[in-house]
Amino acid sequence: MKKRGKGLAVAFYPTGMGGGGDFSHAVVKIKPDGTADLIVGTVDLGEGSRTVLPQMAAEILGIPYEHVRLSNSDTDACPICFGTFASRVTYFTGNAVVEAATNAKQMILEEAANLLNSVPDRLEISDGVVSDRSEPEKSIPLSEVAFTALYVKHKFLIGNGCFGRPASRPDPETGACDPLATVAWAATYVEVEVDTETGVVEIVDSKSVYDVGKAINPALVNGQIIGGAAMGTSWTLLEALYPNYPSPEHEARSFRDYAIATTMDVPNLESRIVECPSVSGPFGAKGMGEMTANPPAPAIVNAVHDAVGVWITDLPLTPERVLRALEAQGI
Repeated sequence: MKKRGKGLAVAFYPTGMGGGGDFSHAVVKIKPDGTADLIVGTVDLGEGSRTVLPQMAAEILGIPYEHVRLSNSDTDACPICFGTFASRVTYFTGNAVVEAATNAKQMILEEAANLLNSVPDRLEISDGVVSDRSEPEKSIPLSEVAFTALYVKHKFLIGNGCFGRPASRPDPETGACDPLATVAWAATYVEVEVDTETGVVEIVDSKSVYDVGKAINPALVNGQIIGGAAMGTSWTLLEALYPNYPSPEHEARSFRDYAIATTMDVPNLESRIVECPSVSGPFGAKGMGEMTANPPAPAIVNAVHDAVGVWITDLPLTPERVLRALEAQGI
């Protein structure tokens, strides 16, 4: 007999090291042709930093995204980044990029003000052109500003940025501290079908909603949510490194033994983005990369309980475990 059940799980996830102490640097260098080099020490592990960090720099500088070149060649030549972990890159390195780009922009406006006989506060940059808001006829290409600064005044237009949180140590008497930079929230809903004769659990539907603060690149965010949902589903139903845990007997030693969900195993996955901006994040962004794989497992476990009335707390939910749980409950 096949029985259906519904399950819900909610989650929250902090950004960066608990207790603080981590930081990231960034450098923005304006070249004579009006393009920019963004130099960071951050490594892209699939979270999309090579896309969103140049997006932030381009937004601040008022130039096309294609005019920002990201460089993170090696640790000798690049600024310091504490690392790509703890879902921290968009938030921490992003803040450093915003500061570096803002500093570079201020230098651009100061140089342009001299060339336009204006003042920096009246100037703006749009699509690579510096213009006076009060007198729009006063304008000059950013490339001309940068070229003149470098080759006439011998002045390099470069901005530096750094963002981090000082370590927050607990008060020895009260335990009070400020451990989290910002927190993202999520909820995942799943519907399952459980075959009580075979123990097979099938995911019929899966929907996830994430508060990301601000989606710098919505397509990347949705991809992250869907990818995390697929990974969490795979953990929950298939992946078993030690099938006889805690015994190492029959440890999986290859992908022939270690099952991972394929496109045939992944159900209909839907994602929704909610934007509740972080007061301290770049453009309001929060870190949410790793958390996307967390809610599916408890949601599926809850749905199985709703379907057949048993709690199974050991993962993965293999047919054998499902049948044993049903048998133990006399079902």
